[in-house]
Amino acid sequence: MEKRGPYYCFISDVHLGLQVSDPLERERKLVAALESLPDETEALYLLGDIFDFWYEYKYVVPKGFTRTLGTLARLSDKGVKIYFFKGNHDIWAFGYFTGELGIEILTQPHYTRIGEKTFCLGHGDGLDKSDRLYLILRKIFHSKFLQRAFSNIHPRWAFGLAHKWSKHNRLYRGKLYKFRDKEEPLYHFACDTEVTAPADYFIFGHVHTPGNNRTPRGAGFYILGEWINGCEYLLYDASSDTMIWKSGNNLSEY
Repeated sequence: MEKRGPYYCFISDVHLGLQVSDPLERERKLVAALESLPDETEALYLLGDIFDFWYEYKYVVPKGFTRTLGTLARLSDKGVKIYFFKGNHDIWAFGYFTGELGIEILTQPHYTRIGEKTFCLGHGDGLDKSDRLYLILRKIFHSKFLQRAFSNIHPRWAFGLAHKWSKHNRLYRGKLYKFRDKEEPLYHFACDTEVTAPADYFIFGHVHTPGNNRTPRGAGFYILGEWINGCEYLLYDASSDTMIWKSGNNLSEY
């Protein structure tokens, strides 16, 4: 019998909580995708912006997302290793995921060995060093001072402010982005990075438009999709070194 797996899954940009299309249907699609993972799945990588907004107070976390958190807990209890990268929308995730769900939070760009291959992973925001305005904004949102100040705001007002900020999301405005292939800043990052820190695969999110190509040194370059429209994610079979595109739209909702 042909060997199957182990499998590794990569998902990003679900934007749970974003009030466009049908938020509950979006969450159900994610849960269906997670529940459809093969029994031989070794690890799940959540590459940022799984939540459109997330903030942890000392004793308070956002309401909702019960189906998602419960499913992640079941996967973790089954022995699936779960890794979480902070995106630009869920940067304020601290210890809750680790303490309650056993999820390890990773910092981009993160190199890891999967099977016989080396992977470079991350959400993708801030890796384009030419976008100086965004880098300044990102630094502000990662500020410890801003985090402490935000913690002093009552959750009713803090979360209301966050949801208003989410309306700047291009998904909320229905603005679609076209994959620019070799012109993607993240593709340039991969090409520059592999000179000194090579990898067999580079996988990122953030762009919201799925696509893939090869770097000059032959590494696989992949951008994951978002979950408002195509719901594209990746499943990697380590035994055959095969990367498989999947869509949450093609799964039966429970």
